[in-house]
Amino acid sequence: MLYHYTDFAAFDGIIRNAELRLNNILNMNDAAEMRLFMNGICSAVLEKLSQSGEAEKSRRAEAFFKKELTKEFHYSAYAACFSKYRDDAAQWDRYGHSGQGVCIAFHEDLMQKMTGGAVSLQEVYYQADMHGHPLVDEFCRQITGAKKFSEVLPMLQKLMNNAWVQSAAFKHPSFASEREFRLVVSPFISNEFAVEPKYHVSMERIKKYYSLDLNRMCGRLGMHLSDLVGEIIIGPTSPQSLPILQDFLDDCGLNILRDRISMSSCPLRNPIS
Repeated sequence: MLYHYTDFAAFDGIIRNAELRLNNILNMNDAAEMRLFMNGICSAVLEKLSQSGEAEKSRRAEAFFKKELTKEFHYSAYAACFSKYRDDAAQWDRYGHSGQGVCIAFHEDLMQKMTGGAVSLQEVYYQADMHGHPLVDEFCRQITGAKKFSEVLPMLQKLMNNAWVQSAAFKHPSFASEREFRLVVSPFISNEFAVEPKYHVSMERIKKYYSLDLNRMCGRLGMHLSDLVGEIIIGPTSPQSLPILQDFLDDCGLNILRDRISMSSCPLRNPIS
């Protein structure tokens, strides 16, 4: 299972509207980590090229990376976050509305079958040093194997796209205990991505996001939303009534899920006011 900790407002969107909202990584706390990943990959490639005596190609690669890194917004990715941990105190506290929210368990194998094209399910990569990342070796292999740097530019562009996709699932090693997975949408890798962006307007700013139609994605596999959801866990400090949540599911046409609800056993305390 992959566990999605959230609040009840987002739960309503997922269950009643069958929409999973993916937010822009650049608007999340992980924007700095995404940049750390990209800068780390590029620096490791340049260092390896210099050590192998490829000074001219290293100079050309540096100019290429410098230009590509300025296109950050063009490469914006959007993600929804999950954990492998069930009923976990840290997840409740950080992402489950301080334990007052809800956790939805999704079948990982079915989610993986729903991906493709611009949509990917990625296990988060926790590593501060990028020298051992497979992309570094691939960049260097392509660059050193080319007679002229210009000949390899199309392949470098594809690798750069791949790097930006993977950057959406990178976090500092201090977060490794979360065992996080991310459902990522990378609109820039496909001109045929059919989902239109949406915008949330608040008093302070406008946010761009993508909303995935879970009914449509499940329908393509000949299954129902209820097949995707394995369990619903009410947060440890939530005042949510179990019978009312069951009525809610009944009225959403998901009565089959009413017997998949459980109460958290996590000993998380209510915050002291």
